[in-house]
Amino acid sequence: MSNDEQRQARHQRAMEKLKSHVDERVASASEERGQLLILTGNGKGKTTSAWGTVTRALGYGYGVGVIQFIKGEWECGERARLQEDPNLQIATMGTGFTWETQNRETDRKACEAVWQDAARMLSDPSRYLVVLDEITYMLKFGYLDIETVKQAISHRPVEQTVIVTGRNAHRELMAMADTITEMQETRHAFNNGLKARRGIDY
Repeated sequence: MSNDEQRQARHQRAMEKLKSHVDERVASASEERGQLLILTGNGKGKTTSAWGTVTRALGYGYGVGVIQFIKGEWECGERARLQEDPNLQIATMGTGFTWETQNRETDRKACEAVWQDAARMLSDPSRYLVVLDEITYMLKFGYLDIETVKQAISHRPVEQTVIVTGRNAHRELMAMADTITEMQETRHAFNNGLKARRGIDY
C-alpha cells in the first residue's frame, strides 16, 4: 500500500469514528423547544452574531422581534437592510449610549418604555425569535429588575428562542441559558486608534 493509500485509510477510519460520534449525539438530542442564548464577553461581534441569527430566522419566514436597548440611534446596516421585512418587528430605546446622555432618569424611563415592547414580544407566540440586544447594561445599571426580565423569559411561548447580548451578563440569566458564548477580545482595532468602519463595525 502506497503512502497516499495509507494516509487515505487513516483518514477514512478517523472520519468514520467522528461520524459515529456525531450521529450518536444527534440521535440523543430529542428535545425540541425554544432556547435562551447569551452572547456576552468583552470581544466584538455579539450584536453582529444576533443579527445573523435574525437573518437566518427571517429567511425561513419566521416572525422575529428585535429590541435595541442602547444602539437605537446609531446607524445599523442590518436594521436598514431588514426592517422592511413584514416578519420583523424592531423597537429601539432611542436615547443612544448612556455615557452620551448622562441622565439616569431619562435613560431609566426610556428603558422602561421599550421594555413594554420587549414584554409584548416575549409573550407573542408569533415571534419565533426575540433578540434583547444590550439588555445586560440595563440590568447592570439598575434600569430593569432582574426578576421582571427572568419572569418574562421563563413564561415566553415554548417555541420561542431568546438571544441576550451584552457584556457582563447577569449571573441569574447565565444560570437559565441553554447556550452561552463568551466573545474574547484578543485585539481590537479601536484600541489602536482605528475608527469604527461603516458596513464593517456598524
